[in-house]
Amino acid sequence: MLIETHLTYLLTESDFTSANIRNYPMLSDETRAPHRELRASYAGAWGSFLNEAKRNGHLRSDISITVIRQFILSAMNWTVEWYDVEKYPVHILAERMSKLILDGMCLDRRAETEGLKLTPAAPVNILDTNGKAAKTRAEILRVAARVLRDNGYKATTLRKIADEADMKAGSVYYHFKSKEAIVDEVLNEGLSDLLSGVSAAVQKFDSPCDHHTRIATAIWTHLDFLFKASEFTSANIRSYGMLPNHFRERHRGIRHDYGRLWDMILREAQQDGAIRSDIKIVPLRQVMLGALNWTVEWFDPNKAGVEGYLSLPEFSGMLIKLLLEGICNRETAPSTGQGTP
Repeated sequence: MLIETHLTYLLTESDFTSANIRNYPMLSDETRAPHRELRASYAGAWGSFLNEAKRNGHLRSDISITVIRQFILSAMNWTVEWYDVEKYPVHILAERMSKLILDGMCLDRRAETEGLKLTPAAPVNILDTNGKAAKTRAEILRVAARVLRDNGYKATTLRKIADEADMKAGSVYYHFKSKEAIVDEVLNEGLSDLLSGVSAAVQKFDSPCDHHTRIATAIWTHLDFLFKASEFTSANIRSYGMLPNHFRERHRGIRHDYGRLWDMILREAQQDGAIRSDIKIVPLRQVMLGALNWTVEWFDPNKAGVEGYLSLPEFSGMLIKLLLEGICNRETAPSTGQGTP
């Protein structure tokens, strides 16, 4: 019920809610300040409900309520980037999302990923850096990626890029004709990095393969590119939804290629009985990637080591468990669908 109510206001009932969710991450600290108390109250309402469920033995005890709450909200909030009200009503979306969030995608009580050894993704460097001009051009793109990631498309200007790169605006114009040309290349690099990285990671699994480990590896790699291996990937993910339509149209092809890669991974797992058959592949992929992508708005790997904060490997491991196994305590929780006790 909570999931359906949140999605209903976000997607159909309130333009104010969707405007808040889509724009808040790109606002300045000064503009965000008056809204923090209300947002904290909403998070607190979810926290109270989840804490009570945990006390009553309905939620798994090995993952903190904060992570579980953020996981649920992330999966829901990313729907503003892909949900189409013309395709199916919100209550169907809520039903499918609830199955994944509560029970995960696996059939069994625990995903078979014991002994899984995951290593950081190898950075993909496809920028030409041979020669002084090429190195300068590559540096401009890297700085532009950070500016775009942190400020959004509208607030990204050639002047700001030049200032951050410690060069004159004229030097930037020497390498790129316009802001659009820079942003275009940044976006392309971001998805190219991600597609190449996840493709390489899953190609290591020969058929027949351990599908749970394969999916876990793909999730791990996606998060590693999002937070560590490629500054272009996080710039793409954070800014894409706010770009002008003509920009998005130019990059729709590679985004579809990435979606098809995940569809293949999940479909093969489903065909071999490794994941539940009562969730359709495309909605499963969209909800899963939404839960992963929205983490750029709230998780900070640079705070690892500070009390109460997780490292990227710890965080990735938790999200893998939540996506594969769900948030419920499978020893006591009733089934919401196929394959759970």
